[in-house]
Amino acid sequence: MAPGFPGMNAARPGGAAPSRPRIALVLPGGGARGAYQVGVLSAIADWVPPGRPLPFDILCGTSAGAINAAVLCARADDLRRAAADLDAVWGGFHSGQVFRTGAVDMLRSGLHLLFALVSGGWLLPMPSALLDNTPLRALLDRHIDFVRLRAALAAGHPDTLAVVATSLGGGDSVTFVESSRPFEPWARAGRRGVAVTLDLEHLLASAAIPLLFTPVGIPGGHFGDGAMRQTQPLAPAIHLGADRVLVIGVRPPLTARAAGHRPNMAEMFGFMLDTLFMEGVQSDLEWLARVNALLAQLPPGPPPQGLRHVDALLLLPRRDPGELALAHAGAMPATLRSLLRILGARGRRGGQLLSFLLFEAPFTRELIRLGREDANARRAELSAFLGLADAAGQETASDQEQRAEAEQRGEADDVGHRGQDHAAGQRRVDAQTLQHQRDQHAGD
Repeated sequence: MAPGFPGMNAARPGGAAPSRPRIALVLPGGGARGAYQVGVLSAIADWVPPGRPLPFDILCGTSAGAINAAVLCARADDLRRAAADLDAVWGGFHSGQVFRTGAVDMLRSGLHLLFALVSGGWLLPMPSALLDNTPLRALLDRHIDFVRLRAALAAGHPDTLAVVATSLGGGDSVTFVESSRPFEPWARAGRRGVAVTLDLEHLLASAAIPLLFTPVGIPGGHFGDGAMRQTQPLAPAIHLGADRVLVIGVRPPLTARAAGHRPNMAEMFGFMLDTLFMEGVQSDLEWLARVNALLAQLPPGPPPQGLRHVDALLLLPRRDPGELALAHAGAMPATLRSLLRILGARGRRGGQLLSFLLFEAPFTRELIRLGREDANARRAELSAFLGLADAAGQETASDQEQRAEAEQRGEADDVGHRGQDHAAGQRRVDAQTLQHQRDQHAGD
């Protein structure tokens, strides 16, 4: 195993092969861009019958992705209802639900920062953040039922929820895990996983974008946005026993752009946030493909060092959210627009920064539509990967599990064998397929 990347394909907790693949959903962060994930999930929900539970065993989220994962978990018994709840919130967003945007609030924050800078901290202490995200706490408190969330975990659909935050004291990436399934906490260079009872503070910590939102105190220290130190975003899901990992990213594949001018402060701030949320997924997928290819070449028998094959599928926006945000800049509150103009966010020079902060319905609804379109364009691929029934009524992974249990009771005829041939014919995504997918996205 390559140095610096230990444990990525570690043996599953418990060591036993599963009766069906354990599927993980990984939702990286990205501020307002998290609406794209809602569109993808809404499309997937449309493909299944009403009342069908989530097709995921493990939910892993960072920043806005952690909030989306928690909402999904709290409504895990009904995927359509969960997606509808997310759509209702994201589709009706306005910035005032996330941070205070009133003229008095913005003026107070600006003057506080000014006096702190001028006095060197003597008149007023330096603020810990530019924006007051107290409204976000109230929003999450209304929409996330932690009693239902824990009941869903106890029922095993899903069995694990993981929220990633950054320890501002230790400087490492911390995955807070609540699970009804036994797992071994892990500690690697720069990252660790710990068992906790998740609450609102963990979600707020994971979404505390540096400089913009105040860090959150949790037993063990103060924590900020999970994207800051998350260099291996697939690692938590694999540590928790995933056999298949679906990643819904929020930034398009990197493309070369000519630098025709010196970037101003707004562009640098946008670049900083874009870098913060780069996710590192592509490098993880490349490493995963190499390990899978190595395992495929080994003779039959137990793999070395407890390695195992893990499939992964990545979905990225086919259009740049930064470009889409420009058309909706006018929806932002005047106070925030004024602040961004001071920073230099005028015209096309503010698109990237806008796309992270534009918590306004016209923009988030467009991202939801984009997510739906991208998911529907890859419906066959996603359905096969998740084991969902298609229009022909093929058997889902959940149906397979129920049939296996019925066979053990001698009642297999009651469940039927609609999807045996389909299930037997499903193939894992090998290294060449993953590389092809990456090249395809890069060319989109």
